[in-house]
Amino acid sequence: MTTSVGSPLLQSEGVRSQHNGTCGSDIPLTAPSVYVKDTGTVKGRGVFALRDFEAGEVVETCPVVLMRLPFGELPKELRERVFDWGALAGAPPGTHARAHGYGSLYNNANPANMRYEAFVAGDLLRFIAVRGISADEELTINYNARDGGAEWHDTNWFDRMNIKPI
Repeated sequence: MTTSVGSPLLQSEGVRSQHNGTCGSDIPLTAPSVYVKDTGTVKGRGVFALRDFEAGEVVETCPVVLMRLPFGELPKELRERVFDWGALAGAPPGTHARAHGYGSLYNNANPANMRYEAFVAGDLLRFIAVRGISADEELTINYNARDGGAEWHDTNWFDRMNIKPI
């Protein structure tokens, strides 16, 4: 399956930007203060803070590419790296978001040190510190929290993906 601009995967009917393709031009996107390195664990690479972040501070704002396709029809590599835009943004079921920037690289933790939220008008995901985060600390999200929260009561994402949480 290709994912070129003409691909139905990227140009799914019913998924349209609300800002005529400007990708949130009214929202300033700045490079986040993060870096990627090997975690030294079986997780492999992770995203780490270059500086301290305060609770409530936006760590990163990422543009997203929206796809409308049943989850099971997405390639495995995408299923492991998309966000449920239907649950986050009230989009039609089967709408998924692939985050640009570092948004699809954050590792899982429960509880995580960040939460995420959709900014629908700009087709953006915001990653927000839920507590103080120190420089050189790994930045994490909770894969199980369908609402983007930092904590969740089960391992539904891992169960659905047939992956054992680490």
